[in-house]
Amino acid sequence: MPIRARIIGIDPGLRFTGFGIIEADGNRLRHIADGVIATDGAAAVAERLHTLDAELARLLAAYAPDHAAVEETYVNRNATATLKLGYARGVALLAPARAGIAVAEYGAKTVKRAVVGTGAAEKDQVALMVRRLLPGAAITRADAADALAVAICHAHHLATASRVPAA
Repeated sequence: MPIRARIIGIDPGLRFTGFGIIEADGNRLRHIADGVIATDGAAAVAERLHTLDAELARLLAAYAPDHAAVEETYVNRNATATLKLGYARGVALLAPARAGIAVAEYGAKTVKRAVVGTGAAEKDQVALMVRRLLPGAAITRADAADALAVAICHAHHLATASRVPAA
């Protein structure tokens, strides 16, 4: 039986967190919303995390997704930046869990493979495929395109899981 679900994809970041909401009905995808939650770079980290949490809670209440999918953090050379990204990712995982929504996590290569067909795809290739898969999506920032890609990846995983018979 085809799966029908509303999914929020989240691309966490302390400065900009992308979100994308889609509906999946089997292999059919429909764009619902996308955008970016921006925090004040001059504000204290705790205040920025509070903003991120409050905005995610508002989105979850407004769109009532059945599933959430969050992109995993990659480690870069700047330990401080990686740690701050980890804080934002923690909020991105906690907000849907607190709302009772199952949360899945996907690495960037898995997301790229699901959307473009190769884990080595460039950001612009991912955005192009997201626009093709979700006609009518007026994506204005790469963070939103990445979040929609995470949601699409999760939709593909749900569809695959629904076709695999239980052992």
